[in-house]
Amino acid sequence: MRIRLHGTPTETATALAAITQVLHIRHVTRPYPDRRAPTHQRIHLDATPREDTRR
Repeated sequence: MRIRLHGTPTETATALAAITQVLHIRHVTRPYPDRRAPTHQRIHLDATPREDTRR
């Protein structure tokens, strides 16, 4: 699956750390600056469910 995170660098880093608990992250793009809010960025993730969290 492809996921987009959007927020401040701290927010996206925190969200990425939390997401790694339930998803296997296959690829993370570099941060792209937000055009409207210069303090925000966006990153894209390619992820799959972790084997140990599947039911």
